[in-house]
Amino acid sequence: MVFYEFLRILLDILLELKSKSFLFEVKKMSLYLHDIPLDKAKERFFDALKEFHLDSCLGSELIPIDEFAVGRVLAEPVWAKISSPHYHASAMDGFALISKSIENAMPTNPVSLLVPEQAVYLDTGDVLPDWANCVVPIENIEALDENGKLCEEIRHPYMIRLRASLAPWSHIRPIGEDIVATELVLPVGKTLRPVDLGAAAASGQDQLVVVKTPLVSILPTGTELVPIGTDVKKGDIIEYNSVVLGAQIIEWGGKVRRFPITIDDFDLICENVKRAALDSDLILLNAGSSAGAEDFSSKVVETLGELYVHGIAVRPGHPVILGMIHSDSGRHVPIIGVPGYPVSAAMTGEIFVKSLIYRWNGKNEIPYEEIEAKITKKITSPAGDDDYVRILAAKVDGQYLAAPLSRGAGVITSLVKADGFAILPRGTQGVEAGEKIIIHINKNLDDIENTILVIGSHDLTIDVLAEYVAQFGK
Repeated sequence: MVFYEFLRILLDILLELKSKSFLFEVKKMSLYLHDIPLDKAKERFFDALKEFHLDSCLGSELIPIDEFAVGRVLAEPVWAKISSPHYHASAMDGFALISKSIENAMPTNPVSLLVPEQAVYLDTGDVLPDWANCVVPIENIEALDENGKLCEEIRHPYMIRLRASLAPWSHIRPIGEDIVATELVLPVGKTLRPVDLGAAAASGQDQLVVVKTPLVSILPTGTELVPIGTDVKKGDIIEYNSVVLGAQIIEWGGKVRRFPITIDDFDLICENVKRAALDSDLILLNAGSSAGAEDFSSKVVETLGELYVHGIAVRPGHPVILGMIHSDSGRHVPIIGVPGYPVSAAMTGEIFVKSLIYRWNGKNEIPYEEIEAKITKKITSPAGDDDYVRILAAKVDGQYLAAPLSRGAGVITSLVKADGFAILPRGTQGVEAGEKIIIHINKNLDDIENTILVIGSHDLTIDVLAEYVAQFGK
């Protein structure tokens, strides 16, 4: 009996230890929050931005009118300070005169006028004399010398002969023909084009009040990361996510500051995040955001501010972090923890950063063009996630075909080759070959329609042919 009692006690102890071990594992893994649907994650994040008045333009700044102003958005309207032209100007090379003086001129009854007593030569844009009210184009006059003979000094003759009358104000640009002083030249919210800059300058302005360009700081972290150009050894990973993210932000209209690589050290990462929060409008903390032993992203956000979301039901980009840093200076800076895999990082930019940059710039995000295409092979998809599938598209026999590319979150070339992406919403487990799906294309539709679709294993011959036809813009 004593032996069996001993076994029973030992079994109870083992069961308790197993239970505690399980609880420990649960506690250890609780860092990875339950997946939040993409729409709920966006809603939570943008609600927080609205709470801190960060859901629209971030302010304004004064810039000079030059070529670098193109693409900026006006924060204030542009009113004309002066008229354009601000004087009566000749519209062409010719002679200014009084129209009444040639009212009887005809081919059979030419009229001659002395220069400069009755007619004055003007180049295009010259000021019209106060006494004149029309300009005769130089090709419509006959230049004469003092003897009434034709001469070669067409711009400086003794007199001119005309064989046609001219209405008052012919070939004259009157004051305000283009712009009238005090009129509205460009409205607030206008995205500046090259011609808009010319109109603003013509109206007498030399500066513009535009929407402040958001500054995004990108902080790559990871002990395994090495800069581009480094001779890599086993275990090294070339850090290029910050380049891809930075280029995306510039393309969308933001400014970028890339921090050097930070090793996996909690205090160092915190210090760099605090530095970035001093003047940045958005911080992208690029690191593996899963609950690994060296993951500091969520802990950094919780320490320096608020963590709103950790884990989103979207692929690629599952372990995204959304939060807010509260700096010592009183600034509130949104922070996005970007996953380390390159496809996940790039798609996080597309899904979260792009719309935010457009919103801060006062612009409407341009939607992707959509086409309906028939999928070439079966796709499986996690039932609980919104799945962004990279697609290669082509038009074959009058219909669009969609060939899914590699699904790996680390396959950056899948984005290079992709003509767009399809979104398989959560609740579905994929699509069968031959089904039709909607593709959001990121290339010119003409390019897709002129694409030769080759499906099968990789063949270097196809690469050689592709390089050859590329020379002809195909």
